Amino acid sequence: MFLRLVADSFGRRPRHKLLTGAALALGMAVATAALSVSLDVGDRLSHEFRSLGANLIVTPDPDSLPLEIGGVDYRPANAGRYLAEIDIPKIKTVFWHNNIIAFAPTLAVSIRTNASIGELSAKLIGTWASHTVDLSDGSTFLTGIEKTNPWWRIVHGRWFGDDAPECVVGAKLFERAHLKLGETLNLRTANQSVALKITGVLNSGGPEDDAVVATLEFAQRLAARQGQYRQLYVSALTKPEDEFARRNPRTMSRDELERWSCSPYVSSIAYSIQQVLPGSDVRVIRRVAEGEGRIMTHVQTLLWLVTLAALLAAALAVGASSAASVIERRTEIGLMKALGAGSGTVGFLLAAEQLLLAVAGGAVGYALGTLLAHVVGEKIFGVAPQPSVFVLLVILGLAAAVTLAGSAIPLRRASRYQPAPILRGE
Repeated sequence: MFLRLVADSFGRRPRHKLLTGAALALGMAVATAALSVSLDVGDRLSHEFRSLGANLIVTPDPDSLPLEIGGVDYRPANAGRYLAEIDIPKIKTVFWHNNIIAFAPTLAVSIRTNASIGELSAKLIGTWASHTVDLSDGSTFLTGIEKTNPWWRIVHGRWFGDDAPECVVGAKLFERAHLKLGETLNLRTANQSVALKITGVLNSGGPEDDAVVATLEFAQRLAARQGQYRQLYVSALTKPEDEFARRNPRTMSRDELERWSCSPYVSSIAYSIQQVLPGSDVRVIRRVAEGEGRIMTHVQTLLWLVTLAALLAAALAVGASSAASVIERRTEIGLMKALGAGSGTVGFLLAAEQLLLAVAGGAVGYALGTLLAHVVGEKIFGVAPQPSVFVLLVILGLAAAVTLAGSAIPLRRASRYQPAPILRGE
């Protein structure tokens, strides 16, 4: 009998049910799209932000006092110490090794070089352009300055080979010295010299535009620092920092330290890198890290607000439709009560009808929202979020909650109807 009553209600009032279901479907579609993108936006934005360059820099443990203003570390790198190149692969052994997507060491040395206008003084920066690192587990990892410092752009020619006697020259030095691609530069210090072929022109917008950039090996040879480097740029995928992330790990309890270490905060990744690189000081590039955190927080907040607005609109639409349906069915409700149905039975019957609508509207809304999320993901991030069973279950739950919340007042009013006045036509 219960199922017959529910089916009869749907058959006799298809327009009301269709309008209620459509309102739910639209609201759930927006909620599905916002939730799908919100759950996926952190990783997508982190990958996008990595195009801005490294967010960590490793230097020798300094003997100078910290100098941090407004979250920016102004300490100079310690001029008297170097780090061992052989320890670099240890970075990929930390807990968050999969979040470390690139790293590149650098070593600068003052040189003198020949040019058509005479001998010039300059700097040679040794680094990895595209270098394969052998890891402890037997695998390899391709990395280099192209990934950590993407603003170092080759405007003419190409990058130097990993093991070739080649170099690229900063745009300002290239123009000032009247150099040409394919020309050979003789670089020398007091005791060493190398001949490198120019393969490209570098434009970074920084001091590198007045320098020569070559492989780390040649810089080590000229500086007589075999197997050593001065700085290491690291690019890591992180999550926005909160108050807990900014705490000093030395003051944490054992449980707090474990929870902090198991979260991909930029500070916890920096701490873990420092543990595996002896004599190192890992600094967070705060301007990059904090900028990423603010943007991700704002985007996620916006998506949550859109979701709440969609749910509120759906609840109002369901409430209006439910109120109209209850008013139209006053006679039917009065007759049910006159035949012995209690207030709970009437309320349960009406709530069951609304929940069936919620399931149907939620399912349709999830399908529409998945298509909308696909379009939004493709347009904004270039990659669409994948459909998720978790999101489907959440949407069905939200549809049920929104439906019950929107129809709560009309259902309460229907359960309090007295049959006698209704049957008298009052």
